[in-house]
Amino acid sequence: MLDTLTIQTLAAELDAAQRSRVQVEQFSKRFPQMTVDDGYAIQQAWVAMECANGKHRVGHKIGLTSRAMQMASQIDEPDFGTLLNTMVFAPGQIAFEHFIAPMAEVELAFVLHTDIAATPGGPPVTQAQVLASTAYVVAAIELIDARIERFDRHTKAPRKVFDTISDNAANAGIILGSKRVKPFDVNLPWQGAILQKNGVVEETGLAAGVLGHPANGIVWLANKLAAHGQGLKAGEILLAGSFTRPVPAKEGDVFRA
Repeated sequence: MLDTLTIQTLAAELDAAQRSRVQVEQFSKRFPQMTVDDGYAIQQAWVAMECANGKHRVGHKIGLTSRAMQMASQIDEPDFGTLLNTMVFAPGQIAFEHFIAPMAEVELAFVLHTDIAATPGGPPVTQAQVLASTAYVVAAIELIDARIERFDRHTKAPRKVFDTISDNAANAGIILGSKRVKPFDVNLPWQGAILQKNGVVEETGLAAGVLGHPANGIVWLANKLAAHGQGLKAGEILLAGSFTRPVPAKEGDVFRA
C-alpha cells in the first residue's frame, strides 16, 4: 500500500494534469508495488480536492464491464469512478479544451428514485432490487479521457488498471439522451446503439454486453460500495458500463448516437 503522502501527491498530479492538459507518466511504472486499493485511494483523494473547490457528486460510472476489457486489463471485475456536476454536458457543442485525449462510448444510465444500500455481511443487492429502485433509464454517451498516459512515453507499454482507477476510471464527461424509459417497459439487454463520427458508423452494440444485463453493473457497484459502508442514493446518475468500443475524438468531430 502507498502511504498517505504519496496518495495525496499523486492526486495533486492528476489535478495539475487536468488544468494544464499535459499527461503525467504512469503511476504504476513509478510505483510498481501499487494495488487496486491504492488506485481507489488516489481517486478519492482527487475527488475530495474537487469537492473542496465547490464541485459535488452526482453519481457513479462503472467501467471494464465487458469480459474482453477485463482480460485486457488483467482483472476479474469492473471498476468505478465518481461523476461530478461539472462532468454533465448538454447535447450540442462541447468545448474541446475540457479534455486532453477524449474518446466516446455509448451506454445506458440508470437514475434512482430510492436509495440502494446493502449491509456489510448481509444479503447482497440483487438485479430485481436495482430495477425496482430505478426511476428511469436513459441512453448516454460517456466521454473518457486520460490524464495518465495510456501508453508510456518511453516504452510504449499500456497503462495498468491501477492507473485507470486512479484516473477516476477514465471518466471525464457524460451526455444524457432525452428519452426516459422505465426499466420494465423495455427489454434492457436488447437495447442497441449505433455510434457515428462525422457521419460514419464507427461502432454498434447491444446492452447485453454489460455483464449480460446493464443492471448487473449497478448490482456489482452497490455490493462493492457496501463493503466500505457506502450505498447508492436516490437521484444519482449511474453509468452502467459501455457496450461499444471507445472511439477517439479530436477538435471539430461530430458524434451522433
